[in-house]
This record gives sequence, C-alpha cells and structure tokens, in this order.
Amino acid sequence: MPTLLAEPLCSFARSLFVAAGVPADDADVVARHLVDANLCGHDSHGVMRVPQYLQFLKDGKFRAGVPLDILNETPAVVAADANWGLGQVQSHRLLGMLLEKVSSLGVASGTLRNSGHVGRLGEYAELAAARGFALIACVNSHGAGRRVAPPGGREGRISTNPICLGVPTDAEPVVLDFGTSVAAEGKVRVHYQKKESVPPGWLLDATGQPTTNPAVLYEEPRGTLLPFGGSQAYKGFGLGLLIDLFAGGLSGGSCSHPDAPLAGIGNALLFIVLNPEHFGGRERFLESTTGLAGFVRSCPTAAGVERILLPGDPERAMKARRLVDGIAIPDGTWTMLVKEAELLNVVLP
Repeated sequence: MPTLLAEPLCSFARSLFVAAGVPADDADVVARHLVDANLCGHDSHGVMRVPQYLQFLKDGKFRAGVPLDILNETPAVVAADANWGLGQVQSHRLLGMLLEKVSSLGVASGTLRNSGHVGRLGEYAELAAARGFALIACVNSHGAGRRVAPPGGREGRISTNPICLGVPTDAEPVVLDFGTSVAAEGKVRVHYQKKESVPPGWLLDATGQPTTNPAVLYEEPRGTLLPFGGSQAYKGFGLGLLIDLFAGGLSGGSCSHPDAPLAGIGNALLFIVLNPEHFGGRERFLESTTGLAGFVRSCPTAAGVERILLPGDPERAMKARRLVDGIAIPDGTWTMLVKEAELLNVVLP
C-alpha cells in the first residue's frame, strides 16, 4: 500500500475536487476533513470517500458551490437545506452560525436536510470544544442506506445512524463518536475494497445467518449490519431508531422509508450546542469535566492494560503517529484515486 504524509495527500484530494469543479475554498474544507479522519484512524471516513464524492458530483447527486438555504431561523434555532451540497462544507456553515448564537443564548440547535455525506462527526465536536462549548450531534442517511435490521429481522430498516457527544476539559476534550451499528458501513467498505473478510459478529447474510463476507452489503442478495450491543442489540437498534426520528423528523428531511434507495448518499443532521457559562458556569463546568476525566484515568488497571483511555484518546494517539509515519492507502482505494487523477489530469503526489 502506498503511504503518504498528510499535507501531500490533502493537496492531492483538494486538486481532484477543484478539477471536478468544486470551488477552491470548499475543496479545501472537504479535503482537510477527509485527511483528518484518516489521521485519526477513521479510514472509513477518509480519502476512500473521494472517488465516491467525485462520482456523485459527476452524476449530479452532489452539487458544487451551492448555498446553504435557511428554511427557518429564530434566536436559538437554524433549520437549513443543504441543496445536496458537499456535506462538510454545509455542516461547517451551519455550525458556525450556531457557535455565534450559543455565545449569548446558552443553547443553539440546527438541522440540515438534503446534505451530502457530512463525514466524521467528531471533528465538529472538537471544533465546538475548542470554543468552550459542548456538542450533541446525530445524523441519519436521509431515509436511505437501510443496512441495519431490527433484532430478529432479515432486512435493513434503518441506517447506521451515528451519534456524537463532546465536552471540553482543561486539557483535551472528551469526544464520543460512534455508529449505532456494530461497525460503520464505511469500515465494511474498507474490507470490501481490500477483498478481506470482516470480523465475526458484524454481518448477517440475506438469510439472517452470520457471515464475514463484506460483499453482502453491496451485492445481491443483500445482507445486513448488526446493531451494536451483542446480546442486548435492541439497545443499539433502539438508539439508532431514535436518532433516525430526531435527525430525519426535525430536519424536515426523511426518516428511513421503503421507497428510498438502498444505498445512501448523504445525511439529515441535528446539532445541539451548549454553552456551560449559561448553566452552572464555565469555571465550575471545566472543574467538573476535568476532574472526572482525571478520576477515570486514575483507575487501577487490570493485568496487561497499560493505561485507561477516554473517548478521543485513540484518535489523538493515532493522529500523532500518522502525522509522522504517514497514512497508508489501501491498494483498492489507491487504484480508484489514480484513475480519477488520470481522468481529471491531476498530478499524483
């Protein structure tokens, strides 16, 4: 597998988007977001998405350079239509509006509908935490991408519907970001592109039997992803179901429904931003969050465990390594990127 440092990879991704007609500033936002996901170890949300986004732009499913249309705005709420623009661009625009509102109001919430894939939610929580705010975020696949079946079912009824919660501390923020399926669809796609089996416990085939073949999500007859939770998967499915209702319902977009395409292309999104200054006070909030984070880290470890990790720690550790060692690109992904570069006359890094 080729290995690239972050900046050359980011420049390459940016050039591909610009060559495809994306405005330079927007191309930079998307490229940096994808490469940052790779740096954090979330390759499912990294540059493997570039060929997918380019195809959606070519097909007219994504639109470059479109505005963020405000459907409704109050002092504390923004409801917006992304016009099937690039999701990272439109999500950053929405979050910027909410961060301004929450400074004076204490609470601000916003929704997006008709948005391209918004990427790794953790990035938005990290940006909010850097400003001293807490963030709750969730997305669905705008009615499509129904790859998760209810416990006992054989057909998908909801998408992987991730949720993210982040809070600042006096040190690093605590950021929890996970899909409500046992693994993100993009992680299955990584294995599919590598032609590798997935770990046991991720997938069911079309008959409802366990399988390690990632092709069941992309080839007929289709299988399903399991909800997280193991023997208590009803909890994972229940959380995913409520996220679908919140993101799809509040945005005025779509919840999962039978007429939507099986494969999703974008998201409906809900952001809720909280300013601790307007609740128990910023100083008290940071004292509490920093104190609890430290208390958890101080927990005695079991044999063979080096240290206690908090949500966000694995991403930061991976980022530190990959900034030095570079990002390995799977051969299947690299082949697609090279093909796009040839089609768009973009020089390879």
